[in-house]
Amino acid sequence: MSNSRNHLLSQHFLRSPRTALMLIGHSNIKKRDLVLDIGAGSGVITSALAKRCKKVIAIEPDKTACEKLRKNTEKLDNVEILSEDFLEMELPKEPYKIFANPPFHLSSAILKKLLAAENPPDAIYLILQKQLALKLLNTERHYTSQLGYALTQKYQTKIRYPLKPYDFTPPPAVSTVLFEAKKIKD
Repeated sequence: MSNSRNHLLSQHFLRSPRTALMLIGHSNIKKRDLVLDIGAGSGVITSALAKRCKKVIAIEPDKTACEKLRKNTEKLDNVEILSEDFLEMELPKEPYKIFANPPFHLSSAILKKLLAAENPPDAIYLILQKQLALKLLNTERHYTSQLGYALTQKYQTKIRYPLKPYDFTPPPAVSTVLFEAKKIKD
């Protein structure tokens, strides 16, 4: 996951903790939840999540970013940091949710892993390229991809919030959104 050239080309970090908290406010994350932050970077989302949930597992494979993440979250006792490749790691056995701003080039692979999981997450919140997010919705207005079709068999999907390029550093050249997938109750 940490091919650093790709990592640098497709990772756009949220600039502001305030933006992270506002986005988390658009989710169903509660005080009792375990939440995974994939591609945690220096910890802007991780720190915001730590204020809103029971425990955050921050996953960051890049060694330099992981050191910053450790330093920035050292006073938060409900944060666990894993310097691992998310696509290779084992997922939690207990109920969990995802809230992350992963590298764009890994978004589909991350969703495929989550869908195939023995214990899939109760909810998935990802900052995605708008073009991909639209393909993950089951709607007549847009083409639904195979991945989107598979996702909508288990999850209700929607775009929760549009983001601006200046919300990120570096600013992405594409439109981005907060995408939501909430597990359909059996």
